[in-house]
Order: sequence, then C-alpha cells, then structure tokens
Amino acid sequence: METGTVIKSTGSWYSVRLENGEIIPCRIQGKFRLGTLKLTNPVSVGDSVQVNIEGEEETVGTIREINDRKNYVLRQSPRKKHFVHIIAANIDQAVCIVSFHQPKIKVGFIDRFLLMTEPYEIPVTIVFNKSDLNKEEDQEYITYLRTVYENIGYQTLLTSNETGEGIEELKDNLKGKLSLIAGQSGVGKSTLVNSLAPELDLRTQEISDYSGKGQHTTTFAEIFELPSGGQIIDTPGIKTLGFNYLEKMDVAHNFREFFLLSKNCKFGDCMHINEPECAVKTAIEEGKVAPMRYENYLAILKEIEDQNYWEIQKDL
Repeated sequence: METGTVIKSTGSWYSVRLENGEIIPCRIQGKFRLGTLKLTNPVSVGDSVQVNIEGEEETVGTIREINDRKNYVLRQSPRKKHFVHIIAANIDQAVCIVSFHQPKIKVGFIDRFLLMTEPYEIPVTIVFNKSDLNKEEDQEYITYLRTVYENIGYQTLLTSNETGEGIEELKDNLKGKLSLIAGQSGVGKSTLVNSLAPELDLRTQEISDYSGKGQHTTTFAEIFELPSGGQIIDTPGIKTLGFNYLEKMDVAHNFREFFLLSKNCKFGDCMHINEPECAVKTAIEEGKVAPMRYENYLAILKEIEDQNYWEIQKDL
C-alpha cells in the first residue's frame, strides 16, 4: 500500500496525491466511522490515507485505511440533518470569510463557524471581505467586531478584490500552511481565492438580485497550491450551520472566553444561564464579555434543546 493525501472529494470518488506527486482517482473500501456519529462522507479532503493501486495500468486506487487525524472540522449535514459531514482534516488553520454588505453580515455565522474549529483549537482568521462596499457609518461597528474577536485570540483582516486591500496580508497569512477557506454563500470567497491565485480561475457568480443571497460556485472541497506558498482547501459556500450532534456542554466548553471564565463559576457544570454566582454573566455585566457572543451562545443552546429526541434518532 502507498500513502497519499486526499486533495478532492466528489462524493463517490476521491483524488489522492501519492507521496511521489502522482494524483490518482480512488474509491473507498470498507466502513470508516467517527465514534458514534453518522457520517455522510467517511473520507475527507486533507485526510492522509493508505491506498492500494489497482488496474492494468495502475491508474486507479482503493482507499483501505485512514491514518490518524491531527484534527478535523465537522458540520451538520445540510441534507441529512441527523448526519455530520467532515469539511476538512489535518489543517493548520481556518479562514472564515464574511462581508458587511452583499450579503449583509450575520455575526451569528462567525460564532457558529468558531464552534466548529474550537474543539481542536484550530487557529482562525476572520476575513471581512468586500471592504470597498463599507460606508463611513459602518466603521464604528467594524472596529467593534474586530476588537471583540481579536481580544479573544482570533486574527481579523479587511480585504477587497476591487481595491486590493488586505490581499498581500492574507497571502502572508497563508504561506507555509494548509488553510481551510470557508464562508457563507456570496461573500466573494471564489473571487478572493482568484486574487490569491489567478491561474486557478475559479467560477464566480453575482449575488442574486431576487434573494440578496449568494449563489454556490464551488461544488466540491478541493486542495489548491498557492503560488505565494501554502495550500488552501476551497469549500462550497455555507448557507446555515446547525449543531444537533453536540451536547449543550460542548457549546459551553467551546466558546473560548466562557470556558476560561467558567473555573470561577460557583458550579462546575454551570451553563451560564440562570445559575447563581456565574462568572460569565458577571463578566457580561462588567463589559468584559461581548453581549452579542452571549446572545449567539444562547440561540445555539436553544436550538439544541429544541431538537426532538425521537427525531434525532431518525435517518433522514
């Protein structure tokens, strides 16, 4: 068997780059599991795998084994709601792309994205794209958001494909790393990637005039080499992120500033809702924790709480 890295996943076939640089199409053989979770894709882009080379001309392979993952990023499957989908594995960092306008920013999306990366403490850069569309009255809010996330340890950047703002900084940020690039549909992700590597010429589309939402342009996750150094995993645009595969305490532990404060809560299992002597709620009152982060936290907890137990057991 040979060792390789999955560089593209189309659902039934996987492109695997072998150690000698050759890229071959592969199927999977056997069942691969991730604990008790139900997976829509047992093998992910970024996975290190063991492959058997087959065929008369040795041009096709079979993935027989997945090597240990150093990390992975999961999301609830958008089609099979009681399954999870592995977005990427073995990454060095993640880049979350949002925009203030076209489409309008949803801060809740940022916090949901961070909830996917935090279990493995994956570094995240939050990129506020389309900065050329920002208005003067937006500046105070933009500064506030950047301060909130930088204060809890996440890097932020302002970028624009139109003016070139932040493009060189982003290139420097990506050098020498395997970076997951993700964002909501329509935020300019594919156009931004084309700015980083024009030769890729990824397909782009305009925002829908009818819905004001972005149109999907990337169909499958794929690894690309950057001429400035490093690799990126480009992923399909994300419309929504749900977490019915998490327990409520998982959410509490993965809002990083809440977790750090929780050691000062009166109760070890404090969920920071109605409990007395809660350090998180005290910090909010004192202005040390952003109320918007807390509101998004409560919204995610309510979603999980509202999941019907019997519905979760069904295979949709």
